[in-house]
Amino acid sequence: MLTSPGSFAEAQHGEVTFPEISTTILEKICQYFHWSLQYASGKETEFPIEPELTLELMMAANYLHT
Repeated sequence: MLTSPGSFAEAQHGEVTFPEISTTILEKICQYFHWSLQYASGKETEFPIEPELTLELMMAANYLHT
């Protein structure tokens, strides 16, 4: 999206915003991406998710998937 030749605002400005997702949840999602790359081919570990964030994370995952 950011490198597409189209005339999307995201491509012109080099940023994507997610107004429906809180900063805390976006930070947790970024932490998961980092964790996923770090442990992709190594030992299995569990990604820590605070119980109070579970519902918001599921809603964000659904939003980002669609």
